[in-house]
Amino acid sequence: MTTDLIVQRPEGLYCPPGDFYIDPWRPVARAVITHAHSDHARFGHGHYLAAAKSEGVLRSRLGEIRLQTLGYGEVVDHHGVRLSLHPAGHVLGSAQVRVEHGGQVWVASGDYFVSGADDSNTTCEPFEPVRCHCFITESTFGLPIYRWQPQRAVFDDINRWWRANADAGRASLLMGYSFGKAQRILAGVDPAIGPIVVHGAVEPLNEAYRAAGVALPPTLHATEVDKAALSRALVVAPPSVQGSAWTKRFGDYSDAFASGWMQLRGARRRRAVDRGFVLSDHADWPGLQRAISATGAERVIVTHGYEAIMVRWLEEQGLQAGAFKTEYDDERADVQKPGGDVAGNE
Repeated sequence: MTTDLIVQRPEGLYCPPGDFYIDPWRPVARAVITHAHSDHARFGHGHYLAAAKSEGVLRSRLGEIRLQTLGYGEVVDHHGVRLSLHPAGHVLGSAQVRVEHGGQVWVASGDYFVSGADDSNTTCEPFEPVRCHCFITESTFGLPIYRWQPQRAVFDDINRWWRANADAGRASLLMGYSFGKAQRILAGVDPAIGPIVVHGAVEPLNEAYRAAGVALPPTLHATEVDKAALSRALVVAPPSVQGSAWTKRFGDYSDAFASGWMQLRGARRRRAVDRGFVLSDHADWPGLQRAISATGAERVIVTHGYEAIMVRWLEEQGLQAGAFKTEYDDERADVQKPGGDVAGNE
């Protein structure tokens, strides 16, 4: 009889033979962190292990922590468990956690994005399928309705919107989560259209991305741009600015929100924005299917999202499937509560 390598405990997902947790939501002695979104990387753990490329963002968000880092694919042996981290394609430094013990290999995906051949996310390492016996997968967008357009088409749409606003003398306020989404927007837009202004919550994360070697266009604070230039600017800010006094400096502006949830008309209505751009850092329905298939796993455990629907589909494919209930947020929380910049799954 084989023992499960990862189980659910009140503190989070736990590896019994290795005596460590993965993205625990309560304080623990040893935490392996898949990425620096604050629903996965929380303050208060005794020791942190994470991918080397996430160090700058983790320290920016959590301050002084006892942090050990690993390069992607580097292996550490802990209590007889071979542990390694592999690219997840979600945000800078995001990683899947591979654990091997007693002839079994399990992989916990964390959050991940699977790109097409011409649809790569240039702000982080692309998702790397890892062969395993059991795959613990997210399912944030685990419904057949979620099928992303090619990324270039989305950015062409954003650029057209920005250019039309600039020609009309209006600023373009594009809201997206401060960590990950904002940098992906910056890397994808055409900086020749006009100046790019960022909110104060976005720029420290831009600095961490640049320090990690990610190319981003020059960005300014609103106070560094005169009124005439602001009327042509793209303003990238977190969702919490919607309706705030901070936006009044832009005068007559057009606003938009970038999220996978913008695929739903109801979400766009609740957001009350001029435009909704469907841009997600999570795998869509076909991406989830491709990722799961590529692992070769006979057993799949589904976490935060549409667990029941994904489990049913997996069982129809002849796989052993189940679910873990987790305390991670997801992008739905922000859509349902306008005005809040969810610190978690940005």
